[in-house]
Amino acid sequence: MQNEYRYVIGLMSGTSLDGLDLVYVKFNNFDTKDFSIVHAETQPYSLKWKSDLKESITFSKSELKKLDDDYGIYLGKCVNKFIARFSIQEIDFIASHGHTVFHQPDQGITLQIGNGKKIAEVTKLKVVCDFRSQDVALGGQGAPLVPIGDELLFSNYDYCLNLGGFANVSYVENRQRIAFDICPVNIVLNFYTRKLGFEFDESGNIAASGTVNFQLLNVLNQLSFYSKSPPKSLGLEWVQEEIYPLINDLETDVPTILKTFVKHSAYQISKVIKKSNTILITGGGSFNTYLISEIEKNIDSKIEMAPKLLIEYKEALIFAFLGLLRLNGQVNCLRSVTGAKNDHSSGVVFNP
Repeated sequence: MQNEYRYVIGLMSGTSLDGLDLVYVKFNNFDTKDFSIVHAETQPYSLKWKSDLKESITFSKSELKKLDDDYGIYLGKCVNKFIARFSIQEIDFIASHGHTVFHQPDQGITLQIGNGKKIAEVTKLKVVCDFRSQDVALGGQGAPLVPIGDELLFSNYDYCLNLGGFANVSYVENRQRIAFDICPVNIVLNFYTRKLGFEFDESGNIAASGTVNFQLLNVLNQLSFYSKSPPKSLGLEWVQEEIYPLINDLETDVPTILKTFVKHSAYQISKVIKKSNTILITGGGSFNTYLISEIEKNIDSKIEMAPKLLIEYKEALIFAFLGLLRLNGQVNCLRSVTGAKNDHSSGVVFNP
């Protein structure tokens, strides 16, 4: 059958700044559940890139424009390196999430940098990017976008839970896909772990060694975001305005902060995830065994972990899939998830 398979490179950069995730995926164009991750890797950021991406929220308009272009060129070079390393021959297009600088959908603002035109120029390949702006323009949250992938690729699970910078969830309720951000996770845990000189808390061991600050725990659990109904999403700005000041006012000991925040995250997650034998958990937080044990304790259920490749690269995989849907003219944003006026096919296309 002509064009039965499509070969896509998906790019994802998360708020935790671990690095750029790249996947090379083979999709059956006529059977969404027939796909495979052929190659995958994370290219760590240099200290300069990590600093620029972290500080970009404070940049001026002209500085952001330059960063958008420079980061697009950088992404293109990363893709070329990835292609060379794995001797990849067949590529239909690149789908890039970019890196989120601003996400304030209630004010009609969302910005993911990584200029798609520059990526196309550097790689000489078609690029699909900027998946969020159209949804925000249609009155949606512009997030989360992964649930269409949960719907079409992973419908055999009751819940799809991603533990990245933020915990977000996707599930079916009244025959509609519901999805939203639950609470911050790694964006906060990694921030405080770095104060001890570590990039992240290996297996949650530092958190497990701490004690719980119950005053802080109670205040965190009372934040107004948690009583809002979905659709709802979180961004770095919210963490900087709501979370860090609370923690810094009430606690200075890092192990105590980490333990308290793990308890907080596990509690918020368990309010959403009901007892189930089919929970797909992905994202870097999946390797935090202390966090997972706290979630299991709260929901009174054992969680079966997904394959490592899927845990680490699910988001990059799904953005590759979003690009495929966009180029096929199919819906890749669900109004039931984002709150937009209608379902739509989102993403800007750049040809080399």
